[in-house]
Formats: sequence, structure tokens, C-alpha cells
Amino acid sequence: MVRFEGTREVNTSHQELLRTLPPVGELIEDERLAGLVAESGREAVVEWTRVSLDDARAWLLSTATDEDDVSRESLGELVIAGVIRQFELAGLRRFERVVNATGVVLHTGLGRSPLSSAARDALDELGGAGNVEVDLETGERRYRGHQLQAAWQALCGAEDSVVVNNNAAATLLTLQALCAGREVVISRGQLIEIGGSFRLPEIFKLSGAVLREVGTTNRTTVADYAAAISPETAAIMHVHTSNYKVVGFTDSPGIDLLAPLAHEHGLVAIDDIGSGAMVDVSRFGLPSEPTFSDSLASDADVVLGSGDKLLGGPQAGIILGKSRYVEPIRQFPLARAVRVGKLTLAALTATLDSYRRGEAIAEIPVLRLLAASETELADRANVLKTELDQLTGVATEVLREKALVGGGSLPGAEMPTAVLAVQLDGVSADDLALSLRTGPVRMFTRIQHDRVLVDLRSVLAEEDPLVIQALIAAIPST
Repeated sequence: MVRFEGTREVNTSHQELLRTLPPVGELIEDERLAGLVAESGREAVVEWTRVSLDDARAWLLSTATDEDDVSRESLGELVIAGVIRQFELAGLRRFERVVNATGVVLHTGLGRSPLSSAARDALDELGGAGNVEVDLETGERRYRGHQLQAAWQALCGAEDSVVVNNNAAATLLTLQALCAGREVVISRGQLIEIGGSFRLPEIFKLSGAVLREVGTTNRTTVADYAAAISPETAAIMHVHTSNYKVVGFTDSPGIDLLAPLAHEHGLVAIDDIGSGAMVDVSRFGLPSEPTFSDSLASDADVVLGSGDKLLGGPQAGIILGKSRYVEPIRQFPLARAVRVGKLTLAALTATLDSYRRGEAIAEIPVLRLLAASETELADRANVLKTELDQLTGVATEVLREKALVGGGSLPGAEMPTAVLAVQLDGVSADDLALSLRTGPVRMFTRIQHDRVLVDLRSVLAEEDPLVIQALIAAIPST
């Protein structure tokens, strides 16, 4: 018999079966849920069981399935399957490791720069107590990040430094500490949006500094900056457009020309280099990016950059420069609100140590990825192809393609790469990509011409076994 409750159709012949649904206490003792309890806790599994029971009740009252085909056992199986599915969905909402096979070396959504093995070891070692704000020699309290100062001096020639949680925070803190209530002269062509709809003019407004635009989108001259200087001016700011590029009839002076102008008028010369490069990336066949050392050598007073882009470390905003400007930034109240924790300091210290040893290109993953030759990538792709070609229903092909650096660095710059194009019999590219993202080994890929592409430009060589595991797990069982 069927009746309606409001707009919902109810199968009244199944209402009696509601009494046969196993209770939560019985279901939770099922051996299939024991592992879930151990991993997620009894409270979570009980809640999933209650949700699954509610789903089973709703199904019973709406299904047209014959009553004789429904039993206590089948209902129990239905509920347990629902609990397991909720457990799987909860796993997809967790923060977990993934393999970045998109070809985008600095993928913002996937955490940008992978950390070196030394940086990961440092995270483990300094998970306990550490000299975060204590001088080991004197036992006295010191500012957070003092441990890095010798490295910044040796590597970049910086007199002083402050490390905050990202480069947007570094920009906000610098403007507020040094320029609040006064004008900062900047080219109209450098009023960038840094991602997530955070725009430089809005950061200026939040800081209390007054934005003084000069020039045009495509051309700004030193004379434009000079004409804008007044008694209200505090600084000249140069921003590297690290996430877009203007081409054609374009020109804009660098910090090497702006710093002398600023100092001639007693102003602060601020240079935001964006991607935080420590080495000349043109050695990898890429366009040159400004480095901390180049900017400081050009006599910039304060230099800003990111820690998790071309520097290859953890997310951080790096502020380097002359002590008479950096010290007021460090002492400014906002600095405490945007300071980094001990784990960031640990990873950044280990990363800078690689540079000091002269082993950065061999040890820092992002530099290793950029340095890999197309031939090396193709050789790895062919090894993967050989393994996968032994499997039934898998078709593979090694292709030469182009990859992007990404992550707000080197806009438009492409690198040669080798990709493994994969097709599974009876499985669409979209479904395969979904299986790879949600499988036991999470892997992000890209799709081209209804094939999944595994781009090795963004995959470290030691991750190749994970690529195989991810693809094998995605093959439907027969």
C-alpha cells in the first residue's frame, strides 16, 4: 500500500520492517567497523551509523522493492555499506599527501613548493621544544627568526630580516610600519592582484599608507616617479609582476634606478620581488627572475618575497634589508599577529642550509624539478609505460609537451616536459582522473583529448612508484 505524506510517497507495507533495523549498538560491534573505530574514533562511527540508519529508514518508506526481498540481514548490510561510504568521504575531506602530476611545478592548490627531505626531517625534530625565541649562548630572549640572520647575511648580504606568514602579510606589515599616513609612489602597471581577490590597492588601504599611482599600465619612467614626490611621500615601491606579463610597447624602471631616486629625496626604497628567487633561474632555460641578493645589491632598503615559490621552502613572507628599516618593522605590533611558528622556522632553516652548502639545486625539490632535462623526464616516462603496459586494459603513450611553472611565478613561461598519456578500457578520462584523486594514493593529473596525462615535470623521481600504485589502484576490478 502506498500513501502520501505531503509531497512524499510512503510505502506503508514497509513500515513494519522499520522495527527490524538493527540498533546502533549492534551495528557498531560489526567487525567491518572495528578498523573504522580504531582510525576515526567511536563517536564518529556512531554518528555515521545513525545517519546511515536514517537513510535506510527513508529508503524503506519510499522503495517499491517487494517486502519479501528485504530482511534484517540485508538492512544491516545496507547500513554498514553506508557507514563505510561516509568513512571514505571523510577521508576525502582530510588534509593528505597527493602526487602533483599536473605539470604545474608550483601548484598553489597543491601547496606550491614541496619541502626538501632535510626540511621534513627538521619538522619532525623540532616538533618538540626548540630555541624559538631564546639565544642558546646567553640564555636570554631574542626575536623570532634570529637563527636565520647569519644565513640571510651570507646568502644575500642582508643586514637584518623578519619572517612572517606570507608575502601579503610582509607587504601589509612593511607599509603599515614604515608608511602609514604618508604616500607611497608606485607604477600603475604594478598594482597587482596577488590571488584570492587580494589586490594591492586594498592592502594599501588596510595599511593606512596612501597609494600614489604614476605612469600608465604599460609604460612608466623614472621621471614619472620623480614628479610624484612631495613632502607627503614616504617611499617608492617597486613590485615585480610575478603572476602576469605585459608585452609589446612597455617599459618600467627597476629597483636599480628607483633606489637612487628614493635616497636622493630621503625616501625608503621598497622592492617586492614576488617569487623569492635565490638563484638565477635562467640556467634552467627560463626567463630571469629578480633575486633577493640582486635587489639588495641595487641598494633597496627593504626587499620582500615569498618562501614557498622559487626559494623552495615553506610558506612565509621574507623581509630583508637595512637594519634601520627592518627593526621598526619587527617592533611594530602587527608583526606579532603575522609571525611564523616554530615549524616554519625549522623548515626555512633547513632550506637555507642547502643554499649555504652549495647543494640547493641537488636538494631543494622545486629546483630539482626545474633542472630536470626533457630527456631525463622521457626516460622516466618510458619506464612507467613499460610497467603499465603489462596490465590488461591499459593503453599508454609517452608524449612531449609543455608545462607551466605556476604558483604566481614566471608568468607564461613554459618548460619542455614528458607526459604519460593513459587510457583505461571502458573508463572515461574524467572518471579515471576522479579515481586517481580519490584513490588510496591521491594523484592530480590533467586531461587532454579524453586521455589522462601524468606530467612528470612536477613529479619527483622518488615519487614514480607512487604514480604506478595510483594507476594500478584506479583500474576497475573484474
